[in-house]
Amino acid sequence: MGGVAQILDLAYLNPIWWLSVAILGFKLFALVDAATRREDAYRAADKKTKPFWLAILAIAFGWDLLFGVNFFTGIGTLAGLVASIVYMVDVRPAIRELTGGGGRGGRSNTGPYGPW
Repeated sequence: MGGVAQILDLAYLNPIWWLSVAILGFKLFALVDAATRREDAYRAADKKTKPFWLAILAIAFGWDLLFGVNFFTGIGTLAGLVASIVYMVDVRPAIRELTGGGGRGGRSNTGPYGPW
């Protein structure tokens, strides 16, 4: 069973189902986050371009949505997961540092006496 049918199977007691949904959610979050960042921030952070990351993350998410999350033989699932992790731990923090957290809610790590 693959793709959307894997999610709609509703096998709530199966831990693989929960892991599949978590991976899809993680990839979707990375894709949406990459889409909401400014394009010039990618260049300023000396990372690949915004269209590059959007394409990679969209392919990663779309692959699992169409063919299903397959942990043991799915090279597409694993490659997409690695790409999403790289975006989240390398690209996203560099962009957030340059843009001041992305302007969401005015959060900052500086207090009245300096950084904390």
